[in-house]
Amino acid sequence: MQGERLQKVLAGAGLGSRREIESWIEARRVTVGGRVAKLGDRATPGEEVAVDGKAVNLSKSTQPRVLLYHKPVGELVTRSDPEGRATVFSRLPPGRWVAVGRLDINSAGLLLFTDSGELANRLMHPRYEIEREYAVRVQGVLKREDVERLTAGVQLDDGLAAFTRIRAMEEKKATGTNRWYRVTLREGRNREVRRLFEAVGARVSRLVRVRYGPLELPRNLDPGRWLELDSGSLQGLLKS
Repeated sequence: MQGERLQKVLAGAGLGSRREIESWIEARRVTVGGRVAKLGDRATPGEEVAVDGKAVNLSKSTQPRVLLYHKPVGELVTRSDPEGRATVFSRLPPGRWVAVGRLDINSAGLLLFTDSGELANRLMHPRYEIEREYAVRVQGVLKREDVERLTAGVQLDDGLAAFTRIRAMEEKKATGTNRWYRVTLREGRNREVRRLFEAVGARVSRLVRVRYGPLELPRNLDPGRWLELDSGSLQGLLKS
């Protein structure tokens, strides 16, 4: 039996994301059958695989867990911060959680966590084009040509980017020069929403992620709190 790539197998066992595990392999922290593994190696459920000398149970087959977390402004999406700033992981229940994407320190809203590196990879990979939706407060009113440009495509320093949808949020009362918009993307590049608005001369003063794929930020979920998906909602996410 040829088996599957080592990083995929270990991600499926909930040890971390594929990218993180690839860095472990490169750092010679992973062994297969007692020998140091290298990138490209494969493993089967019957093989002896260890990380930092600790055996991993590859036969473990459990339903992944997914948490919905309402990230407040001011928290970092990192496990630890040298400056001692608050991190999202300090709020989560015990477990080996993998963040699905990121939100920068000045952004808030829905952030997903899972104990399955394989599921995290699928939810983040551009190939699956999973939508992310945001409520964005912008200083000033966008002109028609601005909206057309933002949906047609803007050349950023890391490639072409565009909103799949953008609309003014009439239900949100305008305050001074500020206006609210609802925007949708099918990828999650670093600060992409902010950079798109900056490309047309607008400045984002508040950004809240309100949806990731089929999952919406619950109205009753306060900032800094989390809830775990029930079985029915999890199956809907896996099917999507």
